[in-house]
Amino acid sequence: MTSRGVLPGGGLRSWRSRLVAGSAAAALGLGGALGAAVGAAAPAAAAAGASSPSSSPSSSSSSSSSGAEGVREEVLTVPVGAEQGGQQVSLDATLYEPDGASRAAPVPAVVLAHGFGGSKADLAAQGRSLARAGYAALAYTARGFGASGGYVHLDDPDYEVADARALVDLLAARPEVQQDGPGDPRVGVAGASYGGAVGLLLAGTDPRVDAVASGITWSDLSSALDPQAARGQAGGVFKAGWASQLLTSLTGSALEGARTGSPSGAGAAGGSGLDASTAACGRLAPDLCRGYLQAAETGAVPDALRAQLARSSPAAVLPDSRAAVLLVQGEGDSLFGLGDSLANAEAAQRSGAPVAVAWVGGGHDGGFDGAAFDARARTWFDEHLRREPAAAPTGPFTVAVPQQSLFGGRGGGDGGGASPEERSLDAVPPLAGTAQRLALAPAPPQGAQGGQSGQSGQQLVLSPAGGRPAAMTALPGLGDVASLVGLAAGGGFSTAVLPGQAAVFETAPLDAPLTLLGASSVQLSVTSNTDDAVLFASLADVSPDGSAALPSGLVAPLRVATTPGRPTTVDVTLPAVVRDVAAGHRLRLVVATTDSAYAVPADPRVYGVALAGGEGGSGGQLSVAAAPASASERRGSSVDVPWAHVLALAGVVLAVLALAGVDAVRRRRRPAVGAAHDAAPREPGEHRDDVVLRVEDLEKVYGDGFRAVDGVSFTVGRGQVVGLLGPNGAGKTTTLRMLMGLLRPTAGSLEVLGQRVRPGSPVLTRVGALVEGPGFLPHLSGMANLRLFWASTGRPAQDARFEEALAVAGLGDAVHRRVRGYSQGMRQRLGIAQAMLGFPDLLVLDEPTNGLDPPQITAMRQVLRDYAATGRTVLVSSHLLSEVEATCSHAVVMARGKVLAAGSVAELVAGSGEVLVNVGEGQVDRAVAVLREVLERDDDGGRVLGVRDGGVLVAPGASGTGGLVAALVASGVQVDLVVPQRHLEEVFLELVAAP
Repeated sequence: MTSRGVLPGGGLRSWRSRLVAGSAAAALGLGGALGAAVGAAAPAAAAAGASSPSSSPSSSSSSSSSGAEGVREEVLTVPVGAEQGGQQVSLDATLYEPDGASRAAPVPAVVLAHGFGGSKADLAAQGRSLARAGYAALAYTARGFGASGGYVHLDDPDYEVADARALVDLLAARPEVQQDGPGDPRVGVAGASYGGAVGLLLAGTDPRVDAVASGITWSDLSSALDPQAARGQAGGVFKAGWASQLLTSLTGSALEGARTGSPSGAGAAGGSGLDASTAACGRLAPDLCRGYLQAAETGAVPDALRAQLARSSPAAVLPDSRAAVLLVQGEGDSLFGLGDSLANAEAAQRSGAPVAVAWVGGGHDGGFDGAAFDARARTWFDEHLRREPAAAPTGPFTVAVPQQSLFGGRGGGDGGGASPEERSLDAVPPLAGTAQRLALAPAPPQGAQGGQSGQSGQQLVLSPAGGRPAAMTALPGLGDVASLVGLAAGGGFSTAVLPGQAAVFETAPLDAPLTLLGASSVQLSVTSNTDDAVLFASLADVSPDGSAALPSGLVAPLRVATTPGRPTTVDVTLPAVVRDVAAGHRLRLVVATTDSAYAVPADPRVYGVALAGGEGGSGGQLSVAAAPASASERRGSSVDVPWAHVLALAGVVLAVLALAGVDAVRRRRRPAVGAAHDAAPREPGEHRDDVVLRVEDLEKVYGDGFRAVDGVSFTVGRGQVVGLLGPNGAGKTTTLRMLMGLLRPTAGSLEVLGQRVRPGSPVLTRVGALVEGPGFLPHLSGMANLRLFWASTGRPAQDARFEEALAVAGLGDAVHRRVRGYSQGMRQRLGIAQAMLGFPDLLVLDEPTNGLDPPQITAMRQVLRDYAATGRTVLVSSHLLSEVEATCSHAVVMARGKVLAAGSVAELVAGSGEVLVNVGEGQVDRAVAVLREVLERDDDGGRVLGVRDGGVLVAPGASGTGGLVAALVASGVQVDLVVPQRHLEEVFLELVAAP
């Protein structure tokens, strides 16, 4: 995967290192961005008066070398336009080219732009990949970041866009770059977020650009950071949470300069100190910094800053573009919404050039697939730069419809749950979709609203002093938290709907399923006790059991100018979302007074909120952004169509037939008793055989050279209970951690159900695990912990099978008590129940009987055997060899990181040890004679040891017991039982003690 900065806030790599601090306060891991900024040369203080910088195509090459195989790399310093104070600026760039590119064999070029806080280093892998594919890829560090000079102007046309134009000039002067005319290279631009916007802005202002691939970016930066969902109203609501996150990535160099005494920020005075504005803004241009500080202090964006941000708006210039434009937008994005891509698409379509839009999972809040974006961009460039007909041409519009829980938990587009289902349309849809109309009525949940006023349908809500407490919906960089926190609290509380701070309206249950695709809208009547009102509107999906899911935690902020005490009617555009909503569900409109991600008024206020369009504010209409029929068609099972229940019932019938007439081996082929997930389509690449887990030549070597796992290979079949045995340090837990995707193997492979296991592999949703002890939130009940865990999977609540898992745990009413009061045994049982949620195909348990008393251990043996009898598989790691022998059908013995033996427990125990052959009454003497004759004839070390307990004690020899039993039967001796006379513990000790 290409590791790229794709967004304000430090790029994709920063998401991987993000952390949550305190009670829902989030901080992005911006190590890469800060590292790029620390020590970088910063411009001198800006002089008054702006001057448009000029650009130059000239550059200096500091090094030229052969990079990856077939690729040559050249590091360039590219002079571009000066800063306002006259300081000259150069960009740090690297050109990646195929070895064969030359004047005689020119190639098309692609300019690669990084995300906010990133640098060209984030684009190196993509640059080499494009070069191997036959492109000249020019990756550069934008002005104000890393080793490039200048200030950050937020993609201003006179600075960052002019800089990109200078890079096109450079490519026009390179003989190995294909030219469409004098000074006109065949060139595309690829980037996401900050880099995506500069690509669109360049395409709209430079006719030489032939194609653009832009991901998760904005259409109008002023409305993105100061959004207004009330049509026709002035101003907006400052997106304070995101703005502060973005600025964090710019402060590193300024603070480092103050610490070391070497000025690196614009405001450093003589290296002796650092003023507050420089510390707050770092390398952000001084005029933008002043506007930001004012917005942060007052909560309102000043007009001057709004005008500056509006300059960096792709939608304003795209009508003049002739480039083919690909727009990829994230469905789980609280920074730049889906509507931005449609606004850019509408503008680009006016030029008549090809335009394609793709809505995908994830976004700035996490889950955006950078590798998939690179692949789309490459296909787009093949079509429009190489002019090669594509095997599967890019469609005008595709959308990934999330397939996850409608019963709480995370909403749409965040990458949780099952893989999204891709659907397509023949044209880019309007933002409002088909605008289906549904009636709304006041329906505030208990405890979630203030009192009712005398005006029918109006709900009174409080905007508290200081804006605290504030509702939490989507936290910057983390996404939807409201649903998860609400589910953890038992489904009766949501951080998106605080008591007294939200007006709530609902539709009747839907008669038929619909797909939300775009931005719904509603007309509201708002009354305030001041001259304006700040509110946050959202649309949630409510299941019949009352649990609600807010897709991606998205809300629409609105600021309404009012006359105190008099109602004002406003048309409100709700967040653009993608979601399948099942029949029987309701849509819930929530209008809240606070949101932690935005700046809200500090003075206490009371608002009246009602639906407009009906008598007394009742009978209002919700204009639903429903998808056209072609995009609503489900090609697989909807999460709410009851196929799982139908198949489960059919499975019970099949199970009865199987128990009556099918032998034990055939019963292990596939679960007969259907869990909900058994009704799901088979995963891609899954084999229809009995192998559930395949481990081949697995190795794990740590940095100090310690080899924890050394060439481990074994297979685990369907319907088996397998014990993984070994002393401390044998490599058992390391193997299990690699199986769960928690560690990356140094070599070798693991496959579950035919799919390769890697961190985050989709097949891991079909594995339940309790490894290295259970971990729970102590202040929540056992049930709340289980619900929170299941919600994090994104799968439907009915698939969890809570009651059945809790029956296994045997906690009774204790499941509703806080976990902090649990004993070790209760925690262990809750951990096993958690691992069994959803009844996965493979259940992995590490020391499952820890803390259990003898009756519970006996019961657990039967639970695991019964679980495997349904066709599922259990892998148990344990030191209790007697328990493994009593429970497991098979075993794998490890020591010193290697597998010493593997097979059925019966085979391991029999081995070369003694066995007692029980025969029919009065046949002992005859049996002794037959056995001695056979053992003497075979001469393989076997011998008769004597007579015991009505049977013959035999050392079978190398040939085993099969031939002996056959000889006895052929001689007319009745063989009742062959009993091994040693236990698994003896086998284990012999194997481990061997050198």
